[in-house]
Amino acid sequence: MKNNNYFPLFVNLKDKEILVVGGGTIATRRILALTNFTRNITCVAPQMTKELIELGELGKITTIFQKVNLTHLQNKYIVIAATNDNKINDDIYRLCKEQGIYVNVADDKDKCDFYFPGIFIYDDVVIGITTSGKSPKLAKKVREAISRALKEIEEEE
Repeated sequence: MKNNNYFPLFVNLKDKEILVVGGGTIATRRILALTNFTRNITCVAPQMTKELIELGELGKITTIFQKVNLTHLQNKYIVIAATNDNKINDDIYRLCKEQGIYVNVADDKDKCDFYFPGIFIYDDVVIGITTSGKSPKLAKKVREAISRALKEIEEEE
């Protein structure tokens, strides 16, 4: 049995508090994926992409335009460290591990309690695809193939 594969677990995030530290492209992708499952997302960063600013203005996420500090971690279920500063990401990882918070360091698969799968949503069907961080391109191809297959099934009905 391989010990390096992650168990696929679907979690109800509706009432869970999520913190994303960072306001760039990776943070934006993670937040956009999460908005399908919860509105309890806080993004902390001195600067953010236009998309994140708009999500904040629409009330879909909470935006805090400052550097992260320890108080931002309080009562969080999941924290995503997606900054371009390895020291900040390492500090977030260490603090989350000390506090028992699930953490994902976007640029370091060894510092992730979970991975973001390729997600496909079709009506009430939610499909997550992962290669345990080994081949994001393959996961994307599988997601696209599933999308095509579900569309074909719909056309047959």
